[in-house]
Amino acid sequence: MSPTPSQADGASLGVLETAALLRELTAGMIASDDFEQALDHLAQTSRHGLPGIAWSSVTLLRAGEPASVAGSDPWVKELDALQYGADGPGMTAIRQREIVVSEDLAVEPRWPRWSRVALARGVHSVLSAPVDIDDHVIGSINFYAPRPRALTRAQQMTAMLLAEHAALLLGAVRDRARQAALTAEIDEALAYGDVISQAIGVVMTQRRCAAAQALEVLRTAAEALSIPLPDVAERLVASVDRDRAE
Repeated sequence: MSPTPSQADGASLGVLETAALLRELTAGMIASDDFEQALDHLAQTSRHGLPGIAWSSVTLLRAGEPASVAGSDPWVKELDALQYGADGPGMTAIRQREIVVSEDLAVEPRWPRWSRVALARGVHSVLSAPVDIDDHVIGSINFYAPRPRALTRAQQMTAMLLAEHAALLLGAVRDRARQAALTAEIDEALAYGDVISQAIGVVMTQRRCAAAQALEVLRTAAEALSIPLPDVAERLVASVDRDRAE
């Protein structure tokens, strides 16, 4: 059966609202290379992403360990951090890799300690959607409502779309942040003088790699030998010069 005009208008409005939400999220993250700032933007944007939601947060694990928490309000970050020790919907979503919903925390048996704290803060229902950023960082976006049964099936679909879109954006932010850090390291290394730039060039030639990878090779050697980076560079350049002289 075809939808009535009013039903069609409602469906279109939902699509437009979702598109506007994703556009707002993208606009705040697309040019950022500050990962923590991007997380804060995600938490603040998610807060207004679903009708009936009053607060939101982002829980992250890096290499299996607690990494970051961002929240729309300071106390939400504290509530989210409690999950690391007492479990909660966000950690359950991360482990199961699927959306987790509790329609009424007053009768929720899965996270008794976390639920008591959440209820004391006025949270009565929650939705957590998993976020896969890359091979090393995974997490969840958590939506908190001040009344029971506030989360519909349509809202769950919107949360899933938001989580998938956010994962792509956060992955790009991490890539930019890593590149910016590598560039800063190269600039710092070059500030030591010509010897390090020469050593970087030697490694690039020998290993056919980029400058960032060549610098990492030198840093690794310095750590292994427990000597300063400039000394490693001097030894490498001197060794190449001797080989050429022979």
